[in-house]
Amino acid sequence: MAIQSLTRPRKRRGPNLIPMIDLIFLLLVFFMLATRFGGQNGLQLDVAGPSANAGGAVWNGPPRLIDLRGEGLALNGVPVAPEALVAALEPLMQDKGDALILRTGEGAGMQELGAVLDLLQKAGMVRILLVE
Repeated sequence: MAIQSLTRPRKRRGPNLIPMIDLIFLLLVFFMLATRFGGQNGLQLDVAGPSANAGGAVWNGPPRLIDLRGEGLALNGVPVAPEALVAALEPLMQDKGDALILRTGEGAGMQELGAVLDLLQKAGMVRILLVE
């Protein structure tokens, strides 16, 4: 009499997919929370090269230099609050199409630059020259 094996052959199990499904759901939730839905609020910038002023355009009026630095804003070297910038620019401009020079310095972040550009754009000032 032959001795039969007491162990049954085991069924071969497939890979466990539950951890992979959990990971896919976590990635799905991450991308849903990290994505912005709706329209993006952006600034319209017309980038003109050095040939834009080659047509003989001249500067008219007093200087209008806005300095944006880490310590705050200055108009022609005089510190000014962001809320008072538009009011301080009005006596220096003949119309809203006059050019402004916006110079960024050390410590100025992109968020502050965007806020100043947005403030000037809402005031109707469209010719802004951005320099370093």
